[in-house]
Amino acid sequence: MTRTTFLLIAVGYYILTMVVVVVVLVIMNKKFKKKITNEINELERDKNLIISSNILSELNKVEALVNNEELKKRYNSWQNRFNSIRDEELPKITDEIIDLQNDYNEREYGTLKKKLVDVELDINYLKTKADFLLDEIKEITLSEERNRETIIKLKADYREIVNLYKTNINDFEMIKKPIELQFENVDKLFVAFEDAMDKNEYLEVGKIVKAIDDIIGNLKVVINETKTIVNLGNVLIPKRIADIDNIYHKMKLEGYNLEYLNIEYNIEETNKKIQDIFSRLNVLNVVDSVFELKTMLDYYDSLYNDFDKERVTKKTYEDYKRSILLKVSKLEKINNELYRKLDDIKYSYDLTDDETSVITEIKEEFSSIRASYDHVVEMERSKLLAYSKLSKEMEIINNKLTKSEEKLNNALRTLGSLKEDELRARDQLDEIKDILLQAKEKVRSYKLPVVPKNYFVELSEATLAINEMIKELDKRPISIRTLNLRVDTARDLVLKVYNTINETIKTAKMAETAIVYGNRYRVSNKEVDLGLAKAETSFYKGNFKQSLENAINAINIIEPGIHKRLLEEYK
Repeated sequence: MTRTTFLLIAVGYYILTMVVVVVVLVIMNKKFKKKITNEINELERDKNLIISSNILSELNKVEALVNNEELKKRYNSWQNRFNSIRDEELPKITDEIIDLQNDYNEREYGTLKKKLVDVELDINYLKTKADFLLDEIKEITLSEERNRETIIKLKADYREIVNLYKTNINDFEMIKKPIELQFENVDKLFVAFEDAMDKNEYLEVGKIVKAIDDIIGNLKVVINETKTIVNLGNVLIPKRIADIDNIYHKMKLEGYNLEYLNIEYNIEETNKKIQDIFSRLNVLNVVDSVFELKTMLDYYDSLYNDFDKERVTKKTYEDYKRSILLKVSKLEKINNELYRKLDDIKYSYDLTDDETSVITEIKEEFSSIRASYDHVVEMERSKLLAYSKLSKEMEIINNKLTKSEEKLNNALRTLGSLKEDELRARDQLDEIKDILLQAKEKVRSYKLPVVPKNYFVELSEATLAINEMIKELDKRPISIRTLNLRVDTARDLVLKVYNTINETIKTAKMAETAIVYGNRYRVSNKEVDLGLAKAETSFYKGNFKQSLENAINAINIIEPGIHKRLLEEYK
């Protein structure tokens, strides 16, 4: 490709690109202008819809209905507001839309967008204002139709109320006069409604309709709730009060303290409240009456549970009363016996005041428990507390008594273990002496050529330990800690003597048996004879272990494995 051709192609691409860019910009500009034009046209259309024929039509209807100063005054106000919208505010928006068109024609797009938003807001505000005006006007123009519909529904409700009243007239004897007076008022208001409608007094009609609606609504509530109110206030609650009062006085005669329930005061207040509810019922005010009466009935129903609770807790209290008295008397007797022997116990077992202070503490706890028990019993006799509270107090006392009982049992176990340790030490002394005696008899029964020196040393130590143990047992007071130490020392030393002599005799016997067994080979083998001679020398010197080794080594020359056979023969 030549340089010229290349340049021609590049220029061609450049021109094509520029053409595409220009076309795109033209299309985008066209779309933007179309969008702006559509928005301006839409604003123009919304502006034209603000003043609808409905407002003029409704104003003309009101003008035909004007027959009093109040309505005339309101009509003039609406007319002035309509004129203001049509003649003042709407032309301003028209000017703003023209201004938008001028900016568009002059291509001042920078300020155009902001002005579009402002005009849209102004149109929406003015449209809302016009709609609100139309709604106010319709309150009058549609009042006849709307009020007629309301009155038809109210008359139907009223007939239903009257029929219900007449069908159950005996249930409304208490409020016969005020309710029939309200019926007369409703009848008069219906007549007043018709009269106002005939005179086109639509402002007054709305007030009459509201008054009729309020009275019929209240009558409906009164008719629906009166029977319940009368039944609760005259029958159910008085019957419940009589029953509760009867149970209350009967339980008081049986010794129950029920003052905390405030039953007499609450009965008095209930009767006052019922009278107040009936007084309000006479003026057809039943607000919250059913709720208040049901609350009262629930209260008296709950008293049955309170009475049952008192009966149950009385039995619980009496059970506690008996069991605590028996237990505290028994435990006090045991602890007092310990307390009387406290000095002897401290002396006998060399105990400090801190170690025996628990007995004094327990004695004080039992005294406190006894005082609390007597106080609760006295409150019962004086009828100062209900059994439900007395039972709780006794439960607290019983818990304290249980803890003190456990402390006393621990103290008894501790003191009992001291005496047991002393008795056990005396029994062990006899056992230790018997073991030592057995060791001595073993020495005498097997005539050793030489008794090992360590036997006499250990025997001396064991004898000394036994004597120390005897001294400790004869002491007053006895230190159990020291005594237990003496017992352990004496037992260990005596067992050491016993084991030493046992092992010595066993070894000596085995050495002697080995020498006797090996004598058969002495004539036939000089090495065996020499080894057995060494064994005999060691045996008579008291070196039994060395003697056994020499004998076994000598015999092993003739009979390998002799040690095992000798051991089996010994066993």
